[in-house]
Amino acid sequence: MVGPIQGLKGSGFSGQVGAAGTQKTRAGSFGAVLQRELERSGQTRQVAFSKHALSRAEERGIEVTPTLLERLGDSVERAEAKGATNILALDQSLAFIVNVPNNRVITALSEAEMKDSIFTNIDGAVFL
Repeated sequence: MVGPIQGLKGSGFSGQVGAAGTQKTRAGSFGAVLQRELERSGQTRQVAFSKHALSRAEERGIEVTPTLLERLGDSVERAEAKGATNILALDQSLAFIVNVPNNRVITALSEAEMKDSIFTNIDGAVFL
């Protein structure tokens, strides 16, 4: 015999079954949850900067603008689609090391620092 369903930590599933036999979630009905996920997936990922990356950007005169964040978010989405986990996102004058699963910029480099740099521990490169 099967026992009662136990709640799953962090899953949003409460393990409760309503009167009609449908599963209820903490966040609302299945349709509401699905709608939120569809809306979220239609948007470009929001990329965050680590403290280190923010200080490097400031030191190197890199302005973090909404346009730059959008371009980085697009790069993360494209990299994730190819299975990359740590990427070098670059254009002619800027480079960023980004951890894809966490949507986090690890460090930022200007054109001057790129000339003598060796990039390690990356599994992909994306042009901004």
